[in-house]
Amino acid sequence: MNQFTTLNQSYLNSKWVDGDSGSSFDITNPFDDEVLATVQMASKEQVDLAFYDAHKAQRKWGKNRELRRKVIEKAISFFEKNKEAIIDLLIIESGSSFIKATVEYGSTVSVMKEALTTIDKVYEVRTEQSVVPNKINEIHRLPLGVVSSIAPFNFPLYLSMRTIAPALALGNAVVHKADLQVSLSSGSLIAKAFEEGGIPPGVFQSVLTKTSIIGDLMVEHPVARLVSFTGSTEVGRHIGTVAGGLFKRVALELGGNAPFVVLSDADLEQAVKAAVFGKFLHQGQICMITNRIIVHEKLYDAFVQKFVERVKSLKYGDPRDHEVIIGPIINKKQIDFSLQNIEKAKAQGTEVLLDGQLIGNVLTPTIFGNVRNDSELAQTELFGPIVPIIKASSDDEAIEFANHTIYGLSSAIFAGDLDRAREYALDIEFGMTHLNDQTVNDEPRAPFGGMRDSGVGRFGNPWIVDEFTVTKWISVQTKPREYPF
Repeated sequence: MNQFTTLNQSYLNSKWVDGDSGSSFDITNPFDDEVLATVQMASKEQVDLAFYDAHKAQRKWGKNRELRRKVIEKAISFFEKNKEAIIDLLIIESGSSFIKATVEYGSTVSVMKEALTTIDKVYEVRTEQSVVPNKINEIHRLPLGVVSSIAPFNFPLYLSMRTIAPALALGNAVVHKADLQVSLSSGSLIAKAFEEGGIPPGVFQSVLTKTSIIGDLMVEHPVARLVSFTGSTEVGRHIGTVAGGLFKRVALELGGNAPFVVLSDADLEQAVKAAVFGKFLHQGQICMITNRIIVHEKLYDAFVQKFVERVKSLKYGDPRDHEVIIGPIINKKQIDFSLQNIEKAKAQGTEVLLDGQLIGNVLTPTIFGNVRNDSELAQTELFGPIVPIIKASSDDEAIEFANHTIYGLSSAIFAGDLDRAREYALDIEFGMTHLNDQTVNDEPRAPFGGMRDSGVGRFGNPWIVDEFTVTKWISVQTKPREYPF
């Protein structure tokens, strides 16, 4: 059993405590449904107190940059010392393949190290010339206060730390709610790392609970200054509506329908390799995963043949086998969602290039060909190992197809002429476009975020500094000012 499965409690005010809601939740291995841990869920009263305790602790934490540096450095050291156990936890709790878990671990450590570079950005002061004689204008950057963090199940460790590390580095306190299905790696593991780092009581609070118990408290709480949420567009829209009515800031990374566009002059072999990786990492359960593959008709037949052949070779099964690529879907609800999408597409007569199978909790890849871009299949965020391949009559039409979606998170274009591809990249209405690469990219020094129904805000340094701080203007009149009356 993994050493971290014993961390089945909320971390409140530097104490590990059971929730007192009276309800419990079993965390299970999504491959074989083995119970890894049982969580007593936190009550609304406990979460309410967690926010107030965070508020009390924040100011002292924010003004002590050396302590912030020391705590985060020690937390990084904790992660580095426990690398193998952390990767194993991601595999057994979230159904990650070894490759995906290793990528997630590396991204987590990277974002923590990048957060260290932002520590000196708060309480810095710059001066600007005033139009008023003998006046000095000072622009101060201050911590926001308390950040409310709500994380998803798919990259539970990284997508939590992507908010938590910079928020803490910039002097904020954080109240964090993991998705309960993965709350060991998304909540308790992070709390343990910061506990080992010596974080003061209240500065980081990990609450293990459900929205059905606490309602909208993570958004509505009066001391929360910003709500950071990664998840579905439907939930994100609700959070944005509630937060907007309370004049709270939000950072929302929501759904996606990432197009992978193969233009007429693309390197076919490399495009196939990239498309397979960009579609099937973590069984397709990633917001920026390749959702639609759009191929110029000149290359369509050859692409389909090579793509299907390569996908057939992907090993599936228990992700504890490090050679497995296709592991389990996270839960029965998501399995049913995937099966429904497959059956609806078949019922509509969509061409089946590869028919998948449900083997236990593992769904093997299903590939559809000659899919209409305006079909329900192509316009749905599939979040599973299902591939619609769309034929375009021209490069211009391929880009037009790519833009035909309500989402706008990640996208990819494969082309030989990079200058022409760059022009297309500027026209494609997504927050991120990757030329001659797949859609799943996230770096600590790049502006990560979407357009349209894929959310608002940008992660990555230095953009995250603006998201998680507030600017204040202080003017100083150095000599008496003359007034007109």
